[in-house]
Amino acid sequence: MNAQQHVVIEESPRLTPGEATACGGDARMVAAEFLARSCPWADADAVLLVVSELVANAVRHTAAGWWRLGLTAGPEALVVSVDDCSPLPPVAREPDLSGGGGFGWHMVRSLAHAVEVRPGPCGKSVLASWARPASGAR
Repeated sequence: MNAQQHVVIEESPRLTPGEATACGGDARMVAAEFLARSCPWADADAVLLVVSELVANAVRHTAAGWWRLGLTAGPEALVVSVDDCSPLPPVAREPDLSGGGGFGWHMVRSLAHAVEVRPGPCGKSVLASWARPASGAR
């Protein structure tokens, strides 16, 4: 097993608030490339869905729409972190079947093995992690 840790950081471009919503695709692309290169054992669909949801929430629920994606693959786990400038933690809402949302945070918590919210000096970090399966070591 490779004991080296692999890390990649992607930050949202500095765009006007209306443009910021289009940059979630950049986060997914960076995450997909990282997974293929550094974490082939991970469930890429689940990880990319979590990345999409966390970035979309950062864009939607912060005034600036700014986010920073971090991906870390170590010998024991994959960790996805998304930083944003809101100090407010995500809140689980009752899903609205008529199109009002409320599914994302439930999805994130069910797809990741562990989820943690850490307050920061200028906002927060949301971390989702997946343990490397013993049989998936390469």
